[in-house]
Formats: sequence, C-alpha cells, structure tokens
Amino acid sequence: MEEYSEPVSPTGQYFTSSVISVSVIGVLESEIPIDNSNSLSLLKDVFLPINPRFSSLMVKDKNGKKHWKKVNVKLQDHLQLPKFPEGKTPEFYDDCLKDYLSRISLEEFPQSRPLWEVHVFQYPTKNAMGNVIFKLHHSLGDGFSLMGALLSCMQRADDPRIPLTLPSMIPTGRIVGGDHSFCQRISKNFSGIVNTVVDFGWSLLKSSVLEDHKSPVRSGEEGVEFRPITITTLTFSLDQIRQIKASLHVSLNDVVCGVVFLGIRLYMQAMKQDLTDAKSTALVLLNTRNVRTYKSISEMVEPDDDESTWGNRFAFLHVPLPKMAANPLNFVLKANKLIRRKKNSAALVLTGKLLDALRKLRGPEVTAKYIHSTLKNTSMTVSNIMGPVERMALSNHPVKGLYFMVVGVPQNLTITMVSYMGKLRMALGTENGLIDSPKFKSCLQNAFDTILKSAISSTA
Repeated sequence: MEEYSEPVSPTGQYFTSSVISVSVIGVLESEIPIDNSNSLSLLKDVFLPINPRFSSLMVKDKNGKKHWKKVNVKLQDHLQLPKFPEGKTPEFYDDCLKDYLSRISLEEFPQSRPLWEVHVFQYPTKNAMGNVIFKLHHSLGDGFSLMGALLSCMQRADDPRIPLTLPSMIPTGRIVGGDHSFCQRISKNFSGIVNTVVDFGWSLLKSSVLEDHKSPVRSGEEGVEFRPITITTLTFSLDQIRQIKASLHVSLNDVVCGVVFLGIRLYMQAMKQDLTDAKSTALVLLNTRNVRTYKSISEMVEPDDDESTWGNRFAFLHVPLPKMAANPLNFVLKANKLIRRKKNSAALVLTGKLLDALRKLRGPEVTAKYIHSTLKNTSMTVSNIMGPVERMALSNHPVKGLYFMVVGVPQNLTITMVSYMGKLRMALGTENGLIDSPKFKSCLQNAFDTILKSAISSTA
C-alpha cells in the first residue's frame, strides 16, 4: 500500500497533546428503522475515500514531529452496534441514548487505529426511529471540514440523483461562526487600533491569569473534561429568528447570541440569585476561511490550493455575557453591539500569530497548555455549523434531524448549533451533577419565547 505522510497541522497537534484531546460527536436521526446490512460497504466505498486521514494513523517521526501514516483499516473495529433490551418505550431508549452518548464522549480513541468511530443506535426514541452516531477526533478537521465530509455521503431524500445544495454563508444570514473574513484584515482607523489593543490584551489575561467567576454553569475546578455530561437538544424556527432579526434590524448571529446570553442569565437567576450577574465569558468559535460556501470534497483536500478548506481553520472570540436586564431585547441589542465592536479589531489575527510564535519557540505541548488555559478560564464554548436546506438521506434513510457536540474541552458547558431544513437545532453539553440539564434547557426555551414575544410587541 502507498504510504500517505502529511504533517499534522498545528491545531491537530494541540488537540492530541498530553493536556487536551478534543473530539466531535455528530448524530443523524433517521425517519425510518435503520437497516444495518450495508454499513461496512458504505464505510469502505463512501466514507474512507473522502479523506486520507480517515485511513491514517497519527505517528511521530524520529524528530518527534507528528505525521499521518496510511494504514489498512479494519472497518469492523470502527463500527459499533450497541445492544439494549427489546420492546421498551421511546422514553426508555431516549435515556439509553443519552447515557450512551455520555459514555462514548469520555472514551479515548485507541492510538492503534484511525481516529474515528460510527455507532448505530437501532432503537426508536421520541425524535427518531434510529440514530447514526459519528465520533471523530478534532485533529481530523473542524466542523466545516466534517460537515463537508458528511454532505458528500448524503443524497437528496426526494431525488437521490440530484445533489444536495451546499448552503451559502451569506453575510446577511450567518449565525454564530459564519463568515468572519474580517479577522484576516487589520482595521486602520483609530477605533480599530484601540479595540485591537484592548481585545488582545484582555485575551492574553483571560488565557493566563484572569478566570471567570464560579457560577451555576462553571465550577472552576480542574479536570472537568473527564467528567460525565448530558447532551440534550432543542429546536428553534429560523423563520421566527428572522422575524426577530427584522424587528430589531440586527443579524441572525445577534439573535442567537442574545437568546443564549439571556437563557444563561435566567438559569443563573433560577439557581442562585446572588450569582445571577457572575462575570462569565463565552468562547465563540469562528470559521476563519475566506469562503462563501462548502466546497466539493475534491476542492477541500486539494494540497496546492492556498484557500484549501480541509483541516482546522477557526479562532476563539472572547465574548462577555451581558448582565441581567429588564428588557429581554437588550440581550440581542447588546450582542449586536459587542459583535460589531469585535469586528473592528484585529485581535484574532494577533492571537493566531501569538500561537504560531509560541509553537515555534516553545513547541506544540506548551501551546496546547495555553489553549487549555484559554478554555478552562472561561465559562462555555459556543459553535455553529450550517447544514443543508433540503431533506437529506443516508443510504435511502431520510434524515429527520441532526446535531453535534464538541467533547473533551475543560469546561462545564458547551453549546453547539446546526441549521437544517428551516430549523436551528441547539445541543447542550452540560456536566452531570453541576448543571440541571432540564432546567437549563427550559431557561433557553423561555429566553427564546420571551425575546420573540417582545420583538413582536415592539413592532405591533
């Protein structure tokens, strides 16, 4: 077999260091019972050819540098078929699925095989007749890459002969983590310089000595990435989000951030009144590619393309949570103000250069510790992936819904979002024993309903 040897990217090295190991779990909900008979052939003929990393090990050369090495893949080692008692209720299998996702989120990938797994949950839950679970190490690529890989495996449910329309990340419709080419240019006006100095300085402090307050969503303890989590989801209408957007003359991004910020403050208020306005920071993951849409897989893996989009190309944006306000719309307006201000700053560029310099001078392990500290000192991570508009199918199984979760981060709370068929699916990763998952979910739903009602009233 021809050996494939590509250097592991800097971010890939950070996420496979001794201090941090991050993976992505994606869940596809099937509208019909899952036929597992052709799973291995799908993995062999459709999944593996997407990218050589899916059939490669991460190895070190004699100089200690990490590379991807092509190997023979034993597909049966990567396919898991969990077994549970037969004939139970969807509510019973809902609990089984939550426990199963919690368990696999804590499991490390064996280093003796490529860093991915597929789990087929063949039991009916309240949301689906079955679930296909992908677990992939973040070193394989970021959300943009992995969503592109997923879309390449799918067909349109109404007509498999027609390819799925790849979603476009147009500026007027982006949500958290959409088009952020602003981070590749440095503002030349005075306010931009001031914002850059302030934001970069604050980022340095947040990544080193300045920690968020302890709160109902942050314990401030070490090792939280090794504790069990619960993954729950809720769904919002994109049409209703657009209604709020039009009413307040803001972006979809601002609306979603406002909902998240208000929901967290409502939860803090419900749990501990004296900690309602605890100083808390959200790390928002931004896609730094200068692209408008998902490219084809062949374009994404083209090594000679300067705009090659496969891999890890994102940055963290520190966004402080606004304090509790009487008017719920203030959270959306505040988010709008904060994000517009962050756009007029080159702090992300400087942070990227700092990480690169730190890696060259001190090595990837020291840089990984810096990133671990950046995550640990904040209260949560928020990230988003844009999904297809049309109903899609996997091997003639129509997909009713999908969601994903980033696991292995040293935080007690992670919030992720994906758009699909006119809906925004929000997934909540909450630490067991610290965060009351049902109450937290209820607070976010209440935040959305309150903001929607207030926005409608403001235009009546």
